[in-house]
Amino acid sequence: MSAADPEFDALVAEGGAAPIVGWDFSWLEGRATEERPSWGYARMVVARLPGVDALLDVETGGGEMLASVGPLPSLTVATEPWRPSVPVAANRLRGLGAHVVAADGPDLPFRGDAFDLVISRHPRATFWPAIARVLRPGGTFLSQQIGARNVEELGAAIRGPRLPRSPGLTRGPARERAGAEANGLEVVDVREADLRCVFKDIAAVVYFLRLVVWIVPDFTVDRYRTELRALHDRMRADGPFVATSRRFLIEARKPAR
Repeated sequence: MSAADPEFDALVAEGGAAPIVGWDFSWLEGRATEERPSWGYARMVVARLPGVDALLDVETGGGEMLASVGPLPSLTVATEPWRPSVPVAANRLRGLGAHVVAADGPDLPFRGDAFDLVISRHPRATFWPAIARVLRPGGTFLSQQIGARNVEELGAAIRGPRLPRSPGLTRGPARERAGAEANGLEVVDVREADLRCVFKDIAAVVYFLRLVVWIVPDFTVDRYRTELRALHDRMRADGPFVATSRRFLIEARKPAR
């Protein structure tokens, strides 16, 4: 049995008690860093807004990205399936003229051909039939997504390695391209990036795993205290823990009639 470690206990308690509101990573400032994709997703959204009358942001989280892109079109709607994030997004976006709807991806509650531009950053899945239905002819879907085996090094350190999956089931550009094309959309841009993600202490790890729940789906501090202690000792001996964030971008267009 490991000897008591007051530093470990204090850090784990700190990461476990930090409040989680929406999709906000600001608590990690100074404790973790993540390299950003070179394409600059928010800048790409801004570049596509001129001439857009109707904008839909699917799975907006707490509305953080949408609030960062400047003046919004006269009709801007955001959807969010995770109920605790809905009021967070509504409070953030209300003053910008955006409406927030509690809705899931397969069941977008909008008429067909309703939006010039549909965006989605880090959705849990892309529901292509719904996206294709709500896009106007000539409209664009632009999405930055999380690739397969995202920060897998961290997940493996806590829960153990995952079993390999069939390539056809692996989330990534090939699968999303096929989904877009199967629903009549033209894929105009696809990019991928592997990015450096650094955790400086075990409090950052605990907070991250509480927020990004699919890395270790059954995560609690008590359940994984032994693994957290082992990782803490490793970080104290070797320095910050480095993992790989995987991102990809896909842009698709609905053909004009």
